[in-house]
Amino acid sequence: MEIILENERVKLSPLNLENYQYLIPVASEKKLVQYSPSDIETPQALKKYVSAALEQEKQKLAIPFLIYDKQIEKYAGSTRYMNIAWTNKVLHIGSTWIGKEFQGTGLNTQMKKLMLDYAFTDLDFEKVEFRVDERNSRSRKAVEKLGCTLEGILRKDVYLLDGFKRNTCCYGLLRNEWMVDYN
Repeated sequence: MEIILENERVKLSPLNLENYQYLIPVASEKKLVQYSPSDIETPQALKKYVSAALEQEKQKLAIPFLIYDKQIEKYAGSTRYMNIAWTNKVLHIGSTWIGKEFQGTGLNTQMKKLMLDYAFTDLDFEKVEFRVDERNSRSRKAVEKLGCTLEGILRKDVYLLDGFKRNTCCYGLLRNEWMVDYN
């Protein structure tokens, strides 16, 4: 299923092995994914990262996107629906990274709103979850601003590239909470 999500600010299109090269300049930024276990810094690592996302997509567990900032007219990064539990109608929005020049510009909020609307309305999911490193205050504030509730903290559950084992904050948003707050 090819999904394209778009508003006046951002366009999310399917990420694939034909277009991932647009992300090489962004992915190579130092410390871009310091709170993530994902290695994307070299073109080879990025291709491996995209290939893994596409394998999850084949298994119907993920839907990866390429992020294009229509205001700046540049490719900004990547995000995806992931850990999709079709039977339980729960999915995660994650593996999100955008270049430093796009951070704090409102792009991430616009992108997340598109993804939440589509997940709840078109895909008919009942809950969307976000997993965030406990130390990443910027990302935590962003998901809280969307109306998400901190449901718990998984202690020492994910190793990062530098060997640090992070605590992961689990946030959730129910469909009726989203509809009340944003429609």
